[in-house]
Amino acid sequence: MAGTLAPYLNFNGNAAEAMRFYQSVLGGELTVQTFGEAGVAQSDQDKERTLHAYLSAEGIVLYASDGRPDLGVNFGDNVHLSLQGSDANALTTYFNGLSAGGKVDMPLQKQFWGDTFGMLTDRYGVHWMVNITT
Repeated sequence: MAGTLAPYLNFNGNAAEAMRFYQSVLGGELTVQTFGEAGVAQSDQDKERTLHAYLSAEGIVLYASDGRPDLGVNFGDNVHLSLQGSDANALTTYFNGLSAGGKVDMPLQKQFWGDTFGMLTDRYGVHWMVNITT
């Protein structure tokens, strides 16, 4: 394999919380390193901010950070994380779990192309698409 593409999400101070939520839904192993642990915090307030988080679940990789403390993150609708596969039970569980506390933008249902598909915005403002192939 020449390489892989892994989403890297930026948050405004709640990256560790969001990644623990994603782990609770998607499973896998999570590592979180704070600015304080790395010795690069610019203030006491920044010590607990997430410098780098990594979640690795079966077939899923997510990275996250609270980014630079002096720059805020603006959430938009230009990026969606897409979960896809043929395991209807697992993907339905992911959809339902990720939508908890968020908003279902399009219910998970059979589509004209034959697959089951849905869209949601999770409680952290991240957009997701789930496609279950038939």
